[in-house]
Amino acid sequence: MGGTLNGGGALYMQIAALLEDQILRGILPEDEQAPSTNELSRQLCINPATAAKGLNMLVEEGVLYKKRGLGMFVAAGSRQRILDRRKERFYEGYVKRMAAEARSLGITREELAAMIERAAGEEKEETP
Repeated sequence: MGGTLNGGGALYMQIAALLEDQILRGILPEDEQAPSTNELSRQLCINPATAAKGLNMLVEEGVLYKKRGLGMFVAAGSRQRILDRRKERFYEGYVKRMAAEARSLGITREELAAMIERAAGEEKEETP
């Protein structure tokens, strides 16, 4: 399956995030079978109930769906759903706070845009 748990946050949420990352990277494509509870618990050395809780969380969010007797599969549109949710979380958690801090420092929109552009350029230079 690949991936590890990082010790930050509830294990079941880390499992859900790990599977979401695999969907985003195309490792788990739409309509592909997701790892089973037993596979996850064995590979990650966790309790099967914890693995099941992470999988069921993704079912509740519509990322996975159950096929009776066959297991869980990646739902159509899951990749986009995950991207949209994470972009919204990014906006709420980072962009709004950054904009508020910029206002408090008297940074104009133009200056802020230039800073973001500069940071994006620096990232490109660091990437081999």
